[in-house]
Amino acid sequence: MSVRTVQHGDVSIAYEEFGSAGDEPMLLIMGLDFQMVWWPDEFIEGLVARGFHVVRFDNRDAGLSTHFTSPRRENLFKVMFRGLPAPAYTTYDMVGDGIAVMDAMGWTSAHLLGGSMGSSIALATAVLHPDRVRSVSGVFTAPARKSDAVRYLKVGYFPRLIRHLRRLNLPRNDEGAVQTLVEIARLMSSPNHPFDEALTRRMAEQSHARAPRDPSSSQRHLAAGRAAGELNDRIGEVRVPTVLINGADDPFIRPGAAAAQARRIPGATSMVLPAMGHTLPREHWTTLLDTITANARSAVRH
Repeated sequence: MSVRTVQHGDVSIAYEEFGSAGDEPMLLIMGLDFQMVWWPDEFIEGLVARGFHVVRFDNRDAGLSTHFTSPRRENLFKVMFRGLPAPAYTTYDMVGDGIAVMDAMGWTSAHLLGGSMGSSIALATAVLHPDRVRSVSGVFTAPARKSDAVRYLKVGYFPRLIRHLRRLNLPRNDEGAVQTLVEIARLMSSPNHPFDEALTRRMAEQSHARAPRDPSSSQRHLAAGRAAGELNDRIGEVRVPTVLINGADDPFIRPGAAAAQARRIPGATSMVLPAMGHTLPREHWTTLLDTITANARSAVRH
């Protein structure tokens, strides 16, 4: 699949498409610090088989899209709850990146599927550009408001990840970088089903070959969300069919976060899947694909 780019101001956004142009358009928005290849190809094939023309893209500061720099590394807890005094960009900019991709595709509107931070960006897009969004499906839905973050985020995840990686003492070479991505995914997964090592390693190798991970992009992505300001209080303005899905075993987000967000959106529904963490396990693909499709189809009927 060939990768193309589109300009949004000074930022270049990389994207690729799957399926037929005559099908229902669906834009996939990835989460914090992860490249678009972490949407598994086989999962996307499931969407295509259900009648969607799918596009995935690298958020700014990830993959083959434009990367930024920070003057120094900040504590992620501080950034998560306080933001940065001068963020490199905001959620508004990241919403604009997705709109630029839609424009490049010639899409006047599309269904949005977001993962984690991508779920928040999808909802923000529906608030800022209601005429461009047909439906919103979100997985690993994180709370948007600071007060909700205190209640629904499991802040112990990051220290546990750091301790785990230090114990492994992986080599500072390509293999070590790939294994680091695998280990991050392992700790994000549910302990209640077998970890898909082969699929995860394949995506990790793709990700590293495209662009080595820059840990500082995590703080900039987090800061972008904190810089959304009043946008985080406008989720109730979403007026398209919305379904928000979380995993019962998510190590980072409490499963009730999806329901809390859904209660703020008229007509929205939520779901908690057992034995699912902060990844897309094959065991749940059929349920996820069917739920996302049903949500999108309800928009078509309207």
